[in-house]
Amino acid sequence: MLITYRCHQRQHYPTDSFSIEQAPWTAQVLNNHPFPHALTDEPASQPTAVIYTGNQRTQITMESAKNSSKSSNMKEILARLGGVFPMDQEAVLKLLPVGTKLIAVEKFGVSVFTATGRIKALEPTGGQKEYFIKVAYGEQGWVMLNGEAMSSLMIYDLMPDFIPKPVGFGTYQQEQAAYFYLSEFVDMDVTTPPDPVEWTKRLANMHKQSQSPTGQFGFPVKTCDGKTAHTTDWEESWAVFYRTLFLGVCKRDIEANGSWPELELATEQIANAVIPQLLDNFEMSDGQKIKPCIIHGNLWEGNMGISKETNKSLLFDAGSYFAHNEMELGHWRCEFSTVFRDKSYTEHYQLNYPPAEPVEEFDDRNWLYSLKGAIVYSAGHPQSSMRKTAYNNMLYLIEKYAPLDGVDKYDPNIDPSITGACIVPHLAEGFI
Repeated sequence: MLITYRCHQRQHYPTDSFSIEQAPWTAQVLNNHPFPHALTDEPASQPTAVIYTGNQRTQITMESAKNSSKSSNMKEILARLGGVFPMDQEAVLKLLPVGTKLIAVEKFGVSVFTATGRIKALEPTGGQKEYFIKVAYGEQGWVMLNGEAMSSLMIYDLMPDFIPKPVGFGTYQQEQAAYFYLSEFVDMDVTTPPDPVEWTKRLANMHKQSQSPTGQFGFPVKTCDGKTAHTTDWEESWAVFYRTLFLGVCKRDIEANGSWPELELATEQIANAVIPQLLDNFEMSDGQKIKPCIIHGNLWEGNMGISKETNKSLLFDAGSYFAHNEMELGHWRCEFSTVFRDKSYTEHYQLNYPPAEPVEEFDDRNWLYSLKGAIVYSAGHPQSSMRKTAYNNMLYLIEKYAPLDGVDKYDPNIDPSITGACIVPHLAEGFI
């Protein structure tokens, strides 16, 4: 998602999601709260979004996006547009200072499920300013960009120099419901791996400084990792939250790839036997309860860069929720993460945020957390090898914590964390 700044040079591509469905919307102005409380009060069938310009924040309620049967993919949509970037100047200008004029918009970056572009604008004062825009369609696109908007806003409120400044989230007025997320444009280097010391210190600071608005694990709105929405309902227990999240993405994988009895049996054993053993009775290094921390939610090297102006590392393409901080590192074990799989990143992170107790179970928790990233990728990319990786990783945990008949044996020879095997994300979609 979000800014893909020359990702082709790194041969990694971000993930996001959409489907084509009609979705009328309404809006009402909220009071200026750091976290708009009304967002948590909406029923699940009435997802909400937030538009923000300056200090004004506006709630948007999508009323009926679920009834349309239209579907497509972004490559087909862009082909129908003849290569012209989908742009609604009137909608975008509503989020910018009065008197702003748009000079140009151009396609920028590569994204499988959204159209991404760079806008050049003339400010009322006469100066020029650039913005990054992402456009997605239908209910799924609405959920994805709404989640990214809220995620980015919360991270920006916490660490303004750690994510491009959010400008707004809104809707296009056109036949097929289209939604957009707007942020300030930051020119980044995404070809150079970040310094492990600087990068992990900033990431750990974000985790440590964050405070869940409810004191629980979850998020005010649904967010997405790739093509899959997170289950983000608030939970007091991290074990319960992760179990629900895990089973939700496994269900999406079955819907996308079909039944696999052994995998489904292993999934049940992970949910019912392994998760309770690893997550029910552990605590922070200081003996306190596990703290809900805001995490990026889909953090690999394709979703970060280094500002060319400040030389500081930044995040983008967030699909956040409040989680155990170690959850953030689960993606670093997956095949699509080649830079962060280097142990120096985890080791330096742990210097800034010590592992939870028991420390000796850190690697097994990381194995458990990596399942979510692998399964999400499999669900979004049918026939991907990541499904087999997820199953094999489940087998490792089952053999160690809850042996089970009827499943295969763990095979270290196909474990990418051992073999070093990697994949090029989105190769099958033809974006490489």
